[in-house]
Amino acid sequence: MKKITDSISYIGVDDKTIDLFESQYIVPNGVSYNSYIIHDEKTTIMDTVDKRATDEWLKNVEEDLKNEKPHYLVVSHLEPDHSANIEKLVEKYPEIKIILSQRAATMLPQFTNKDLSDKLIIVKEAEEINLGTHTLQFFMAPMVHWPEVMVTYEKTEKILFSADGFGKFGTLDTDEEWDCEARRYYFNIVGKYGAQVQALLKKAATLDIQKICPLHGPILTEDLGHYIEKYDIWSSYKPEKDGVLVAYNSIHGNTKEAVLELEKILKENGAKKVVLSDLSRDDMAETIEDAFKYDKLIIASPTYDAGLFPTTEKFLRHLKHKNYQKRKIALIENGSWAPMAAKCMKEIISELKDITLVEKVVTIKTKMTEENRKEMIELAKEILI
Repeated sequence: MKKITDSISYIGVDDKTIDLFESQYIVPNGVSYNSYIIHDEKTTIMDTVDKRATDEWLKNVEEDLKNEKPHYLVVSHLEPDHSANIEKLVEKYPEIKIILSQRAATMLPQFTNKDLSDKLIIVKEAEEINLGTHTLQFFMAPMVHWPEVMVTYEKTEKILFSADGFGKFGTLDTDEEWDCEARRYYFNIVGKYGAQVQALLKKAATLDIQKICPLHGPILTEDLGHYIEKYDIWSSYKPEKDGVLVAYNSIHGNTKEAVLELEKILKENGAKKVVLSDLSRDDMAETIEDAFKYDKLIIASPTYDAGLFPTTEKFLRHLKHKNYQKRKIALIENGSWAPMAAKCMKEIISELKDITLVEKVVTIKTKMTEENRKEMIELAKEILI
């Protein structure tokens, strides 16, 4: 097993067979289910894994423990990709005790078939449990991103076991930049709960953290300030980059033609970065990520059945659900006889917080005209101010 320190092992599993994480997020490089063992007088397992990885995980547990018997299982988060093997672990090691939050204890029967109440040790905020040479301290993290979540700080080796916080898509042997897939993971899974993440970051700021061990993605050991800074930016909904995301739909290619011209216009007028996303074809989760990454958004959509094109509406509803805010938005609509897209988009945007909506709307009737091009120049200048 991989050693994190002399006394802490990684016993998680990479899943390269999964196609959709949570049945909705594309994971081209799979995902890891992370689990750890702290070897001490009271040896402790930190979380289990998804049922997709049961056999490999149990093998890892056995090989790492050898003849040791685990004293505790810490349950950080009850979502099934981390809790699916609680019962199997109890069957294998019937004397093990389960450390968890009060809310997790209340919810546990929903995720198990056996009554485990006699095995539970319920911990409170900042409570400590000594393992021998290691001491675990527990901090509640409700709604990051479930209500029962807690994180664990190991005081001797100064390690934060961060539950789903600081996680990312991709298996551990995937060689890729952390920021991109961690950002996509954060905004699509945790993004709605910025205030709760901010509260957790305030608790973390009081701790001397040397390593972060999340439940998905790599163990973070260097430049921890970078990862914490990213989480602070993301959870406070601040734009990360100066740039424009142009999210569009095009039924017969006319709106796309206008968007390609708009891209040129934006660059000619000083846009530092322009990203295009075809809402009907590109990964919606990645488009959501880009919407939060950049400070400006232009949505170009055709009218459809006297309303909004379905994937445009889906995109806007996703933004609302993920608490999109503190951005500047401009609109382009297309309609052959009765353009309605802008009106429909404005109705949804009005439900968002702290949005500056560019007054100028470009209305195209089937094909872009020279007049439309002039209007797009005006729109570009206004959104880039």
